Amino acid sequence: MVVNRAIFLDKDGTLIPDIPYNVNVELISLSAHAIEGLQLLQRLGYIFIVITNQPGICKGLFSDGDVMAVNDKLEALLADAGIKLSGFYYCPHDPASMKTLFGLNCKCRKPKPGMLHRASRELNIDLSSSWVIGDILHDVEAGNTAGCKTILINNGNETEWIVNDERTPDMIVAHINAASAYIFEMDLQKITYQTTVC
Repeated sequence: MVVNRAIFLDKDGTLIPDIPYNVNVELISLSAHAIEGLQLLQRLGYIFIVITNQPGICKGLFSDGDVMAVNDKLEALLADAGIKLSGFYYCPHDPASMKTLFGLNCKCRKPKPGMLHRASRELNIDLSSSWVIGDILHDVEAGNTAGCKTILINNGNETEWIVNDERTPDMIVAHINAASAYIFEMDLQKITYQTTVC
């Protein structure tokens, strides 16, 4: 069985512009400075997985079906650029909710790594060879805890900046294209090192 390397992408504020609680597919577009970078990473053999917290389900603002319609739109937008989305994982839980069904201390809501672990099992992903790209430190913490390498897109969405070892990214960049260039550089250095050792 093939072992995959993955790029785990946060959705809102990373892959698409951040419109809070939006499930209107007509308002969804890919973030600027994303396509060329994702195309590069796909050529390097990475697969793409979206991991996103969606507490609006628990809050009653929209349904699971609405979120899956967003997934369909993302798949279509990426496919138009020749990019395949291999997985879409979302956490519907809201820790502040009193609803028994969703307001629980789950293991999937970022900064916990549950969605990454599930994707790893289901899609045969080597987490140690994978990356998480997100716009807040919760994304970074989820990735680091899962054993991935991490990149923070510093676009102003992180406002708390509570930093510790688990919440320190490998790199901070302005957008996905810059993140992709960094991952390419790291891959190239690894190949060069392995060639030199041999």
